[in-house]
Amino acid sequence: MKLLRYGPKGHEKPGLLDAEGRIRALSGNVADIAGDVLCDAGLAQLRTIDPHTLPLVGGDPRIGACVGHIGKMVCIGLNYADHAAESNMPIPAEPVIFNKWTSAIVGPNDDIEIPRGSTKTDWEVELGVVIGKHAKNVSEAEALDHVAGYCIVNDVSEREWQIERGGQWDKGKGFDTFGPTGPWLVTRDEVPDPQNLSLWLEVDGHRYQNGNTRTMIFTVAKIVSYVSQCMSLQPGDVISTGTPPGVGMGVKPNPVYLKAGQTVRLGIEGLGVQQQKTRAAQ
Repeated sequence: MKLLRYGPKGHEKPGLLDAEGRIRALSGNVADIAGDVLCDAGLAQLRTIDPHTLPLVGGDPRIGACVGHIGKMVCIGLNYADHAAESNMPIPAEPVIFNKWTSAIVGPNDDIEIPRGSTKTDWEVELGVVIGKHAKNVSEAEALDHVAGYCIVNDVSEREWQIERGGQWDKGKGFDTFGPTGPWLVTRDEVPDPQNLSLWLEVDGHRYQNGNTRTMIFTVAKIVSYVSQCMSLQPGDVISTGTPPGVGMGVKPNPVYLKAGQTVRLGIEGLGVQQQKTRAAQ
């Protein structure tokens, strides 16, 4: 299934994408794509519904983040060896963990705000993992059983605040609008191998990132298991699993960063496409 949320920001409604790519309303069946709806039983219940019996959503509604009431967004840094190399950082021996504040999370096609004074706002296409049931100290072998599905995340990053301003990476990762998520949550039964997904990103039509999740240093199963040893994970939590090479910071000889008025377009095989416009923060 492809589950999504549509409507004005803060007032999104649950929906399902049918086989023809049309949005069907799920408001009569669930309150939101969140919480227990994401557990195995909740998803199994949704699968019993014939999409063609659901009301068709007309027009061209805004698409919100594909998960509601996200408790936390945990991110993994330097999880592709070639991205670590372009960042001039060593390949990590263990997953690098940082956080993206939930106030950064927006819809997949919402604008990206360039922070005031920023000259180093960057892009990162990433595979997002949506947790479906409580996970604490789970093994690698059982880790994927705790996953509801997958989505696209653009881990927008302000490199000066991330690297040059002291302290943790979180500062450069958590500005408002720095977490476009969606367009939809694709349930794990439709993604038999999360370690073989092509992912890409373009800015103003120029392809900067071309990668595949098979080159991750730490697999999705390893990441879920590892993070569950550091903190408990609840349904609706999202883990963003790192980016392949091609970020603006890594462009040689001169890095390239986002400025207001540009278009960022990115996608992951089977998980859809995002497109954002950049604008100056007020």
